[in-house]
Amino acid sequence: MGKRLKQCVGIDVSQEKLDVCLGYVDDNLKIHFLVQRTFNNKPSALPSFEKWITKHTESDVKTIVAMEATGVYHQSCAYHLHANDFVVSIELPNKISNYVRSLNQKTKTDKKDAQAICQYGLERDVKAWEPPNKIYRELCSLTRERTQLRRESSRIKSKLHAERAGHYANENMIERMKIRLVLIATQIKEIEAELKEKVKSNKKLNEDITRTQSIVGIGFLTSCIIHAETQGFALIENKKQLTSYAGYDIRQKQSGTSVNGKTRISKKGNSHLRAAMHHPAMTSVRHHEPTKNFCTRIIQRSGIPMKGYVAVQRHLLELAFILHKNKTTFDIEYHNKKAAKVNLRRSLADNKIAAF
Repeated sequence: MGKRLKQCVGIDVSQEKLDVCLGYVDDNLKIHFLVQRTFNNKPSALPSFEKWITKHTESDVKTIVAMEATGVYHQSCAYHLHANDFVVSIELPNKISNYVRSLNQKTKTDKKDAQAICQYGLERDVKAWEPPNKIYRELCSLTRERTQLRRESSRIKSKLHAERAGHYANENMIERMKIRLVLIATQIKEIEAELKEKVKSNKKLNEDITRTQSIVGIGFLTSCIIHAETQGFALIENKKQLTSYAGYDIRQKQSGTSVNGKTRISKKGNSHLRAAMHHPAMTSVRHHEPTKNFCTRIIQRSGIPMKGYVAVQRHLLELAFILHKNKTTFDIEYHNKKAAKVNLRRSLADNKIAAF
């Protein structure tokens, strides 16, 4: 056996258990699967899992613990290992499933999946996972709960309308739905009050939220969602990365002369962010002339109104990132000032030509 260059623990996570596989790649770039085992997915079993990793790995060789983002079942393991100085990588399930298909495995079991995740961690340059800041984690939970309640309220209102419009209306059912709507409205108000209290209690977050709110069309709640879903742009380095994270990156399908599909956004990103940007884009188009002109140009070029509004959504999200990065607020007169400078330069140039 050659010298170990990199070690990886692949974990296939389920509600009840952790199927783990430990492997390494040697100096001949050959992959070896060393040992496999199953642990209970309970906080009490995690210390023994940690000792098992330490026992079978070499301390002077880089070790990565790779797992899929499996709902909430992976969280206890990920937080525990990160707190004990392990390098943890949490990968999207579609990445792992696409990788497994490339291996052409005919057998699918939990142990085989753990082995595939281990191999993925050894072959790929995976990114280390960092747990979100507590305030952003709380903000994310509250904003998502509010969104869920609003959707539930819309469903109940639709059912209430259908019941009232029907020939045989059930008054008891109508009354129960009214009570549920009142309860949901009360809970939404409580969540919004809690959001304002949390933002107000954190000076930096309050400044960031206020800065994003300066953009025409973006209000307090949308600003909260943007910062909650991006963890205050902590892991975002540039606009391209942000648009990819939100699923606004362009997907094009073209091959030869026979395949020429429509250009669309990938939607392989944070759906909560995209949903939050819908109404702000509409508002910005109505109340901000430069944004309206931008949207109109896109619509005229493509002939599809929704493309213009999606472009505005992406533009507003990128603008929020730029303001956050530069620690500045939105200047509503920016485009007018820019046009005035251009006109001034042209006027000076014309005067020089006339004088010559």
